Amino acid sequence: MARPRPALPDAQALRALVDAENRLAVRVAPGAKVEGLEIAAGRLLAKVRAKPQDGKANDAVRDLLAGALGLAPSRLELLRGATSREKQFRIRY
Repeated sequence: MARPRPALPDAQALRALVDAENRLAVRVAPGAKVEGLEIAAGRLLAKVRAKPQDGKANDAVRDLLAGALGLAPSRLELLRGATSREKQFRIRY
């Protein structure tokens, strides 16, 4: 059985959350049943199936964000939160 496509908000809605220095704050829920991105109360929540082991959840969040923004994953750099649920990425357009 194929996995359902992740629920992704519009790229423009995501870009509206990026600050002047191209940083994007994300709260991560690893080990979720369904992958997706949600914007709630002006914050971005990323749900990924990957477990928080050996950076697998970080990579899954990077891939999910890249897909939603229409960028290559290499254009996203994890600035803060390698071992935390609160993460900050820099986007290089």
